[in-house]
Amino acid sequence: MPTALGTKARKSRARFLSVFGLATSLVLAFSLIVPSGSAQAAEYPTWQDLENAKSNTAAGEAQVQSIKALLVSLQTEVERTAAEALARSSELQAAQDKFDEAARRATSLQEQADASKATATTATRQAGQLAAQLYRSGGTDLSVNLILDGTGSGEGATELLSKLGSMSKLVQRSSEVYAQAQTATNAAQSLGDQAVVAQAEREKLRIAAESAMAAAQVASDAANAALAESVTKKAELEEQLKFLQDAQATTAAGYEAGVAERARIAAEAAAAAAAAAAAAAAAGGGGGGGGGSPGAGLGGGYISSQGWAVPGSGRITDVFGPRPVICGGGSCSGGYHSGTDIGTGCYSPIYAAHDGTVTYSGRNGTYGNFILIEHGNGVATGYAHIRDGGLFVGVGDQVAVGQNIASSGTTGASTGCHLHFEVRIDGQRVDAQPFMASMGAPLG
Repeated sequence: MPTALGTKARKSRARFLSVFGLATSLVLAFSLIVPSGSAQAAEYPTWQDLENAKSNTAAGEAQVQSIKALLVSLQTEVERTAAEALARSSELQAAQDKFDEAARRATSLQEQADASKATATTATRQAGQLAAQLYRSGGTDLSVNLILDGTGSGEGATELLSKLGSMSKLVQRSSEVYAQAQTATNAAQSLGDQAVVAQAEREKLRIAAESAMAAAQVASDAANAALAESVTKKAELEEQLKFLQDAQATTAAGYEAGVAERARIAAEAAAAAAAAAAAAAAAGGGGGGGGGSPGAGLGGGYISSQGWAVPGSGRITDVFGPRPVICGGGSCSGGYHSGTDIGTGCYSPIYAAHDGTVTYSGRNGTYGNFILIEHGNGVATGYAHIRDGGLFVGVGDQVAVGQNIASSGTTGASTGCHLHFEVRIDGQRVDAQPFMASMGAPLG
């Protein structure tokens, strides 16, 4: 588990929660203060209203027009909130991409600065050694030594000239090494200054990305709420419209019987889905810890002795790093792949990689349906391209390692059912493969 990021990460999460709460409060306040004309603000007719209006031709026609307007309003609200959610998630992805790029630049500059500093240190030490050697060789005044030591014989002069040549070379080499040390020192200082600026920019972009995530979550929740209301109310309004236009007052009783039957079927389906999810989690090792040897029969839900789980079953189909742009599902990915793709197949279970808290759950641009889980110490994991209807956890939920949190799909910029899995450290997306391997739960 990374440890050098704890304090910074805690401050980061505190700021995120503050920003998220502010964004939520602003959206709620805006919805209360500014009349939006949305379906949520509409007053829906009751069946008694329709019974009363049916006996009066003018009143009945007015109710017909009112219901038709409500149906249009529902659809308009769904489209408006969906467009808003798409815009906010696009802003989130752009902010995250800028932050990741700035983080990589800051890291690269710091690495270059450290390398130049190491070069300068080595060159300075070599220059000192050469200077000491030159001093021991009597290099303080070569011309005086030549005069005083000379005997007038050719042999003595030749020996001193030889010394002179050797010392001159030492002086030249010492000057070259000193110049190299000075150049490396200057480079280290310049790169270090650039790294400080890049780190400050990275911090600004990290805060912007957290703010964008809070806004995107609020917009996603609003879009889901509008869609849910549309599904609930549209069927009833259509039946009410039929009732008003029906010469026989039989629609109300039939509709109410239908509502009861649909509720019974939905309850049975929900119970069956919950039982299937529980069985899948148990079969995938969703509750154990330790046991098994890494690399031997690893599958979705496998939990290592360090408390980390393989998030899904399947082979790795794409890795972290630069790649060509991929288009699918009506959108295109960026030129840098920020996660690891696992070929899970459609409807396959997706497991939480570690204990944590869900901080995002909903539609998110090219990710399609996306879940982000914070695990503490600045570490988070992300799960993308989840199928519609396949989000099993929501924001604020506490999840356990190996828990079945979602179902695989191909939403967003995807050309086939798979899991796009990410690891984030202090908000920056990093290569998930070495990280998960270090946690005893290798992806492939």
